[in-house]
Amino acid sequence: MPHRPIYLDCHATTPVDPRVLAAMLPYFTEQFGNPASVTHAYGWEAEAAVQQARETLAAAIHATPDEIVFTSGATEANNLAIKGVAEAYFAQGRHLITVQTEHSAVLDPCRYLESLGFAVTVLPVQPNGLLDLNQLDKAIRPDTILVSVMAANNEIGVLQPLAEIGALCHQRQVLFHTDAAQAIGKIPLDVEAMQIDLMSLTAHKIYGPKGIGALYVRRRQPRVQIAAQLHGGGHERGRRSGTLYTPQIVGFAEAVKLALAEQEAETQRIRHLRDCLWQQLQVLEGIEINGDYTQRLAGNLNISVAGVDGQALLLGLQPIVAVSSGSACTTAKIAPSHVLLALGRSPDMAFASLRFGIGRFNTLDEINRVAAATLTTIRSLRAV
Repeated sequence: MPHRPIYLDCHATTPVDPRVLAAMLPYFTEQFGNPASVTHAYGWEAEAAVQQARETLAAAIHATPDEIVFTSGATEANNLAIKGVAEAYFAQGRHLITVQTEHSAVLDPCRYLESLGFAVTVLPVQPNGLLDLNQLDKAIRPDTILVSVMAANNEIGVLQPLAEIGALCHQRQVLFHTDAAQAIGKIPLDVEAMQIDLMSLTAHKIYGPKGIGALYVRRRQPRVQIAAQLHGGGHERGRRSGTLYTPQIVGFAEAVKLALAEQEAETQRIRHLRDCLWQQLQVLEGIEINGDYTQRLAGNLNISVAGVDGQALLLGLQPIVAVSSGSACTTAKIAPSHVLLALGRSPDMAFASLRFGIGRFNTLDEINRVAAATLTTIRSLRAV
């Protein structure tokens, strides 16, 4: 079997942890019932597994089980949160606020709402990728119904100050949504302490299966209303219709449980690997880090490299390391990263960027090999 590249693209997706797969397997075969089948044992055992998973996810973010709505992933959760709030609260106001560095699963629904007559303010970020809270405060209007700010950026790993944003939004009586797809299991999340009203989650960034996510919807102080975007069966208390995918839900909960149990030790280990990689890359001039270095995910390193062609850099590294230049959801577009442009990077520097996503199964030996290969490739391209 040919040698496969070292995988350092864990912000795009992660492999399913064998422990997660083991928890899922019985629900494909022996315990295959529909959780909505309430008249026999097959449905009961599936419903019990879903309820246990709901409790696990709720406990992870300090919510209650009835505040968890299962979705097909974070993209659907973002759409349900943004469009659902807009439809439910349009009589109270038609203004939403988000940020330039958000994922397209937030920016695109906002653009869609603009086409329907809603007003959307897209705030800039500072050069380090962090939101200026004074700008957010000034942007809130009497007709503002929702603020959406990502917890951990999928490209540059920057962690926004969720508690401060939540406090500001609640003070101004505006709902606060956060896309926490990259944050769940990696940083502490507390919807009560952070005053978060809606939170989007997904499993496949933390060694769980693809195709399953969730939306937290606050049910008290305030009780948040969302209009369903999928109809046909009234599942999830009427908020999202569709037969629940029990194996995926069980896997999601197991992935979250493992991530929380290992969070502190794993964060330290991965941060050490990230710091080792960055230390080795700094021997060359013209390599700049994108985003704040301390307020970021432990496993994220996003750099721009002066004096090289971005496509040639990626092609040169392909045999050695699986790495990307930005979001896996937008790389099909031949355009510089909108996140890096928002930081003030030139188009050339945005094109010549690498996003390293270090994960659970990476080793120091792999990091050293990737650092050496990256330096060799950059020197070769600059020589040309």
